[in-house]
Amino acid sequence: MTAPAATGPRLHLPDEPVDRREGWYQTVLAGADLEEVVLGSDGLADWLWPRWRILERSGFDHQRFVESVAGYRREIWLWLAGERTWAQCCSGLVGRIERRISA
Repeated sequence: MTAPAATGPRLHLPDEPVDRREGWYQTVLAGADLEEVVLGSDGLADWLWPRWRILERSGFDHQRFVESVAGYRREIWLWLAGERTWAQCCSGLVGRIERRISA
C-alpha cells in the first residue's frame, strides 16, 4: 500500500544554524526555559519561519507553525544537546508540519 500524495508544499531542509545552535544551547543550560529559547524572539521558530514562508501562502499561518514547533521541542532539545543531527531533527519537523498542512 502506498502513502497518499502530499497536497501541500514540500519544505526544504535549510542549512544548520551552527552559530546559533551553541548560543541557544548555552542559554538553556544557563537556566532559560527551553520553550522560550525555541519559540521566543530570536529562537529557532523565528529563524525557520522566513525560510519556510511558503507555508503562509499555503494557509499555514505563523501561529499554527509556532504550535507545531512547540510540539517538537523535545527533539529540538536533543539536537541542541548533540544527541540528534540537524538532518534528523529538521527532517522530522518538516514531516510534522507537512502532515499538518494536508490535514
